[in-house]
Amino acid sequence: MANTELSYGLRPISRQGSQVSSTGMTEYRIAVGNTNPIFHGMAVIPLAAGVIDDLQAAAGGNVSIVGVFGGCEYVSSTTGKPVWSNYWPGSGADTDHPVKAFVYDDPNQLFRIATSNVVGGQNTEAEVRTSVFANIAFATGNSGSTSTGLSSATADLNTVAATNTLALRIMGILDDAGNKDFTTAGIPLIVRINNHFNAPTGSIAAATVSTTGV
Repeated sequence: MANTELSYGLRPISRQGSQVSSTGMTEYRIAVGNTNPIFHGMAVIPLAAGVIDDLQAAAGGNVSIVGVFGGCEYVSSTTGKPVWSNYWPGSGADTDHPVKAFVYDDPNQLFRIATSNVVGGQNTEAEVRTSVFANIAFATGNSGSTSTGLSSATADLNTVAATNTLALRIMGILDDAGNKDFTTAGIPLIVRINNHFNAPTGSIAAATVSTTGV
């Protein structure tokens, strides 16, 4: 049976190591004038202005990722009332109030992500398992649904390599009864973020030191 979940971005599942996983989030800020939609499950980066943005906001997208977007709070420019949303629509916020973003930013956080494709020689669980501990890039990273608020980010099996500049490291394959077809897209990989901003070697976009947490 074909896999039932084909794209949902990065979904937190547990934490690497023996410590308890709370899948907790940290508050950051989005620039009120930021017109880039940021969807739930989308990788985000810190900017030198002290705010976060969609990963694709950096040239080439090759910068440290601070975490995965979980939602936001802002004051509506229309009603003057608070809005809690699982995605940032890119407009609609009162400029007199901050846009608060909530991010899964633990560098040891593990996520699940669906594959966008299948490739020759990786059509069984055993074959796909040979990619565990290798690195992988996003197939799509900056789009999503305004109906569900979910990111449509997926991982591209064609990019699997030892290259440590790729965005994600494959740590395993999730045992999911509804997504066990290895001959089609939607294979649920367990991944962690490579080059995490909160790791000792993390760096900020524009190479400017800045504190993005609030």
